[in-house]
Amino acid sequence: MEINENAALVVIDVQKGFDQEFWGRRNNPEAEANIAALIDAWQETGRPVVFVRHDSPRAGSPLEPGTEGNAFKDFVEERRGKGSGPELFVTKSVNSAFYGEPDLDAWLKGAGVEQFVVVGIQTNMCNETTARMGGNLGYDVLFPLDAMHTFDLAGPFGWTQTAEELTRATAVSLHGGRFARVVSTEDVLKGASAQ
Repeated sequence: MEINENAALVVIDVQKGFDQEFWGRRNNPEAEANIAALIDAWQETGRPVVFVRHDSPRAGSPLEPGTEGNAFKDFVEERRGKGSGPELFVTKSVNSAFYGEPDLDAWLKGAGVEQFVVVGIQTNMCNETTARMGGNLGYDVLFPLDAMHTFDLAGPFGWTQTAEELTRATAVSLHGGRFARVVSTEDVLKGASAQ
């Protein structure tokens, strides 16, 4: 797999608030280690890294600005500003990182970026929405499924899906619908080091 020399890594919502019991059962305990490995690889090769934070407008949310839950998890915060390549910090209050401040699309296009990799939390929410929009905007989007996680979820008609079922549905929709290429962290790391 070819990873562009200036491919961006978009790290979405890796915040302390997602460790709260509020969210229920999660999947993929390896997510954090894989996210860390990708950030390290991107910073070592001087590729651009985008850190996205969700600032929830809902009072009492685990991701409410000004609360401990709004902060990035320590392993992400410790890596910010450490790379030799460009770095962007985006805040948003909706699912897509493309509807945040500053304008992600403008920044990527200004840097000549045509490919980006999505990692973070949650697989079927902000990650999937950002990947879909990226695909619609013409980017080559890579979606390493093991560098993210989500939670069990209840929906309409008494339906529920486990985090694993939601992850699989996201992967099939994105990959099958050609919004993004669903891959593994190992695939991306190999591609990034092959340059």
